[in-house]
Amino acid sequence: MLNADISRRRDHAIARGVGVQTQVYAARAANAEVWDVEGRRYIDFAAGIAVVNTGHCHPKVMAAVEHQMKAFTHTCHQVLPYENYIRLAERLNAATPGSFAKKTVFVTTGAEANENAIKVARAFTGRSAVIAFGGGFHGRTFMGMSMTGKVAPYKKDFGAMMPDVYHVPFPVEFHGGSSDASLDALSRLFKSDLDPERVAAIIFEPVQGEGGFYSAPTDFVKELRALCDRYGIVLIADEIQTGFARTGHLFAMEAMGVSADITTMAKGLAGGLPLAALTGRADIMDAANPGGLGGTYGGPPLGIAAAHAVLDVIEEEDLCNRANQLGSRLKQKLEELRETTSELVDVRGPGFMVAAEFNVAGTSEPSPDFTNRVRAEALKRGLVLLTCGVFGNVIRFLAPITIEDTVFAEAMEILDVSIATAREGGNA
Repeated sequence: MLNADISRRRDHAIARGVGVQTQVYAARAANAEVWDVEGRRYIDFAAGIAVVNTGHCHPKVMAAVEHQMKAFTHTCHQVLPYENYIRLAERLNAATPGSFAKKTVFVTTGAEANENAIKVARAFTGRSAVIAFGGGFHGRTFMGMSMTGKVAPYKKDFGAMMPDVYHVPFPVEFHGGSSDASLDALSRLFKSDLDPERVAAIIFEPVQGEGGFYSAPTDFVKELRALCDRYGIVLIADEIQTGFARTGHLFAMEAMGVSADITTMAKGLAGGLPLAALTGRADIMDAANPGGLGGTYGGPPLGIAAAHAVLDVIEEEDLCNRANQLGSRLKQKLEELRETTSELVDVRGPGFMVAAEFNVAGTSEPSPDFTNRVRAEALKRGLVLLTCGVFGNVIRFLAPITIEDTVFAEAMEILDVSIATAREGGNA
């Protein structure tokens, strides 16, 4: 079986709107390594977009899923509930930032978690308006893409977005933004278009994921918290990509010393199985009437079992500390490359959520072409990288936090050669 043959079949069978970044068809995986259908090995610096933080097929996660499979795979918690669902909610209630009483709802995807967070906020406040930020990504459902701050490809050709969703600039200091400028934009929005007492929620990512790995300044987040308290607005932290040790903390908000009213999570929660959650202040989470939240597959038994194992692995293997160590080594390598690569204009990110931004050499013009050359050269050499950013000129590094030191070192060598080759026009 060849990748090219499967790719041709895919073109005939799968809708064009489901894009892919590679034509590498996976056959098996272990920790930070993947082998394709042709037997070629790749080092995975995508981790399913920050999903397998604990590595592909971690033995403890696999054992937990196998054990659950032998018991039952589905009952629907709303019909026949199960204890480990409640126990996982208890663990997340204790783990998310905030010293207040909390409750949790389990769903299937990150977009669904964000949708439900908005439902809860509207039920609690009796208001409808939502504020989000430019460059943010909150999913591909209609409310998710309405809150997302990027048109192509997420909103293009899909018609009118959901009403009562407003955007203000995210404080991206590297591109001339600031906390003051974003707060001023909020103030002007409240003066010109939107009564703050009509706002149900403000949603933001502590570190923008798809938007380019830009961290929200701590002073900005504290001001958002104060603003929400002033006007009775629910503050939602979208930790779908930042959660579960990725930033060197279980949740990125821990580093800011600020608690959101609701935290949404998915991706790294269940080690590759579909599971998402929203955890928040108990009085807010209880605003919806019985039956208003949930779903047939919300909190599936296999995902719940995997999530328990993921939380155990993060604690037992000290993955928050490991993320900081790996991120420091990666940033050191990128800074070394920056000295000889004029296209590499910024290196950033907390923990092991690291980004490299590329411009046209000697200019402030974003260079998605150079960025894609680096990605393509790395793939040729067996290293899977992802691009992101509003201009498509950022490479995001999201390897499993459990990656072995030898495999990490190999990846750094491939990255070095790939950037050098991209600089030479891809001919080396």
